[in-house]
Amino acid sequence: MQQLDSNARIIVFDGICNVCSGGVRFLERHRIEPPFKLIPMQSTEGKGLLEQFGIDTEDPTTFLVLDRGLVLTQSDASIHVMTAIGGRWRLVVVARVIPRPCRDWLYRLLARNRYRWFGRRSTCYLPQ
Repeated sequence: MQQLDSNARIIVFDGICNVCSGGVRFLERHRIEPPFKLIPMQSTEGKGLLEQFGIDTEDPTTFLVLDRGLVLTQSDASIHVMTAIGGRWRLVVVARVIPRPCRDWLYRLLARNRYRWFGRRSTCYLPQ
């Protein structure tokens, strides 16, 4: 089990998913302070973190966000990351008025179909 710094800011994402790697490229263009460490779930470190937090490494239907002791997945993780960008992106927080089961159902629908609808990369995206 990996020991995490209590101030760690980590995003574990699907590096072969076009939507996920596109989201990471978007984050790379927007400065977040302090920054998140971006880790592909296909990496040894990414797989270890997914296992540590009970996410199936063979069929991950979510990404993992660790932020200073918070552990977030699915729609909560997406909302958290977008609001962390700041500025007008903080308005995404209004999505929390939608009940979590509804938000997570939509998230899982996208996650289950992400390769079919948006394709996949032939190689894992490695952040800069």
